[in-house]
Amino acid sequence: MATAPLIELDPSWPRLDLAQAQEILCAPGQRFEMETVDIRGVPTRVWKNAPPSLAALIQLSRAHGARPFTIYEDERVTYDANYRAVAHLAARLREMGVGKGDRVGLAMRNLPEWPVIFFAATSIGAIIVPLNAWWTGAELEYGIADSGAKILFLDGGRHGRLAEHYRNMAQLERVFVSRTDAKLEGRFGHFEDLIGGAKTWADLPEIAFPQVRIAPDDDATIFYTSGTTGHPKGALGTHRNIITNIFSGGYAAARSFLRRGEQPPEPEPRTSLLVIPLFHVTACSAGMMTTIASGSAMVFMYKWDPVAAMEIIEREKVAVTGGVPTIAWQLLEHPDRDRYDLSSLENIAYGGAPAAPELVRRIYTEFGALPGNGWGMTETMATVTSHGAEDYLNRPTSCGPPVPVADLKIMSPEGDRELPVGEVGELWVKGPMVVKGYWEKPGDTAEAFVDGWVKTGDLARLDEEGFCYIVDRAKDIIIRGGENIYSSEVEDVLYSHPAVTDAALIGVPHRTLGEEPVAVVHLAPGTTASEAELQDLVRERLAAFKVPVAVRFSDAVLPRNANGKIMKRELKAWFAAEQAA
Repeated sequence: MATAPLIELDPSWPRLDLAQAQEILCAPGQRFEMETVDIRGVPTRVWKNAPPSLAALIQLSRAHGARPFTIYEDERVTYDANYRAVAHLAARLREMGVGKGDRVGLAMRNLPEWPVIFFAATSIGAIIVPLNAWWTGAELEYGIADSGAKILFLDGGRHGRLAEHYRNMAQLERVFVSRTDAKLEGRFGHFEDLIGGAKTWADLPEIAFPQVRIAPDDDATIFYTSGTTGHPKGALGTHRNIITNIFSGGYAAARSFLRRGEQPPEPEPRTSLLVIPLFHVTACSAGMMTTIASGSAMVFMYKWDPVAAMEIIEREKVAVTGGVPTIAWQLLEHPDRDRYDLSSLENIAYGGAPAAPELVRRIYTEFGALPGNGWGMTETMATVTSHGAEDYLNRPTSCGPPVPVADLKIMSPEGDRELPVGEVGELWVKGPMVVKGYWEKPGDTAEAFVDGWVKTGDLARLDEEGFCYIVDRAKDIIIRGGENIYSSEVEDVLYSHPAVTDAALIGVPHRTLGEEPVAVVHLAPGTTASEAELQDLVRERLAAFKVPVAVRFSDAVLPRNANGKIMKRELKAWFAAEQAA
């Protein structure tokens, strides 16, 4: 049963149902035509017209010529300059003996160098390993050792963080550091000595692009999971996995036009403000891939700051931003918002974490922008479901229907039977975006990946039309006296309070009930709300056993990992320490 729409929609919407839209868009000869291929023994629907590899994509991108690709402070790199830099770095890597299947580590902020390194390595058949730039030196050492990287690229900040760890990484043959004045010798060198700095790439001479035979299902990437328990695992992705996002994103946009009775336009270049790290699949796979395909531009920030973001949106006429819900909240709630011209914003989209219906409504009514979200995970190389425009306004608690090349099913906790429409169980996903498995972890791979399906660990339900609703992480469900409490439904109610901009429900131990729910919230600047007020709000809308027994207020936004998910383990530890004090 669908949630009530956030706004009154045109009575004629939708002009087409999902099946009708798919039939038109995916018809033979159309851009989104599909075909079935064998992937590791499993017949799988794929986008027929997708580029076969990342090497093919970056070569096609040169057609965008003088259009800007990356913008970072006063550095503006065109598509042609980016292509030249990729070709030269790929050639240098081959000179160093890097070949097919070799791992190349990459640990740096969002900088113009990042996509150059990414495409240079993957274009010669190597496996790029984007490492979490927020990790400590020990965590970076783990990722480098676990992946077996032989070449490492990083910025000055990460280089300093690893200073005491290099002695443990004898397998690293060469380390190249960008944007540093440090003296480098031996196996260490300056990145700029390879191909120069970003401002000089347009002047690099024309050279032949390295020709390497790469198949769509060859290994391309190792992205590390969030690592909420134990060591993070490396998800081994293919060229097809990551390229799939280009057509999945394009299809979702075209579907929105058909649903409102309009003809989808040809893709046009737009400028996006990318504020989430490229080492996460949401930014790299869902963001950068679709940016390149449309000849659009990405603006990078040194670090997130809402005022700096509004300045960039006004100056660069940014049309798309988002990433995680917190970004949208901070823009909406900022007291200086009216001082900036944000009228260029057309879409504010996010993934990685669910958003409250109130945020969806406010994006539309206050910014005049269309909200968008979707669902995916590191193991699916981002997009599996996509939700936007009127569909999102109509079903604000859903993450959307699957893209046509993906299949979803809801399974029992034991994984032995598929559950009917409307029932909550574990979400399983199949499609060309599902990665091969976990790098050198056959046991974990066998447990999570079954006959082309990946067990997501998310609890979800599907409605009659196939729209997916994520209700919780399986490990985050709160069981109070035998009754299940899904955190998302309580958090959605808390977010409906005008003062609440961040909210999380956690379970705390109870001697007789097992667990009890506790809420941690962050309020917008200059607003107030009391514990009793928020408890009463939940009590009015949900069953009594779901009402938080306590509400704690955080002066700062709640801690999140790199993909935007609130780190509930940290909140539980904080609450326990507060109770003990």
